[in-house]
Amino acid sequence: MAQDRFTGVGLGLRRPHLEQVAQMDNHGVPFWETCPENVIGDGGRDHRWACAILDRDPVLTHGLAISVGGFDPWDEAYLRDLDRFLVRTGTPWHSEHLCFTRVDGNCLHELLPLPFTRDAARHTIARARELQARLPVPLLLENITYYAELGASEMDEGDFITEVLEGADVGWLLDVNNVYVNALNFGFDPKAWLSRMPLERVDQLHIAGHKRFGAITVDTHGADVIEPVIDLMQWTLARLGRPVPVLLERDNHIPDLDLLLAERARLQTAYDAAMAPVEVRHA
Repeated sequence: MAQDRFTGVGLGLRRPHLEQVAQMDNHGVPFWETCPENVIGDGGRDHRWACAILDRDPVLTHGLAISVGGFDPWDEAYLRDLDRFLVRTGTPWHSEHLCFTRVDGNCLHELLPLPFTRDAARHTIARARELQARLPVPLLLENITYYAELGASEMDEGDFITEVLEGADVGWLLDVNNVYVNALNFGFDPKAWLSRMPLERVDQLHIAGHKRFGAITVDTHGADVIEPVIDLMQWTLARLGRPVPVLLERDNHIPDLDLLLAERARLQTAYDAAMAPVEVRHA
């Protein structure tokens, strides 16, 4: 499947919508994103609906369980299943989070930040290179939200991300909502932060909603995307100067499909407006 088929705003494929989406011929969604852990090894009706969609529509894959920055050995059985799954879906790349999620064989069910140190960067670079060598498609790493630094830092988040992406020579899944949330919590300008980042490595964007809890803003994926985050998405697309796929994430308080499709359409309008000057320049 050609990489240039993945443009516009797609949706995460979620369990409450599987049957409805599988039976829709004209849903208007240019692509779906799915978490392999939610499909591999499953059986039953939901699995059949999911596979029907994945076999019919363009799909990107986004992992949750591989602890790229951790120390646990790779799950060999899962990596074999993942290899087959990525080939089956025809995804042009596979993304994971720049974080750790496991300790001593225990899944923590959280995306936890890595210490911003040179040792952690070197360790994560080596792990990312090992993982890339095991995958049949290019690897992308996603920036996460975090709410406290893990120990004393030797660099800031932006420098750490840049060092890992360039050292491992992998692509970047840039989550603009995560940048915005971190900017609120740690007091920096998200556009200034992005201006010094290696945007040439960006192959995909994520966008989502968040919620304020007292003094802390949390990346909940449980609300509509707000205008400042849409503006940051548009600014980023214009800065990239090329179309990349944007994925709308919704994992909590998941609305009915018609409401989610309406929000996707709203974001698609913003996406098209951001890309119009780029298309004129390349005409």
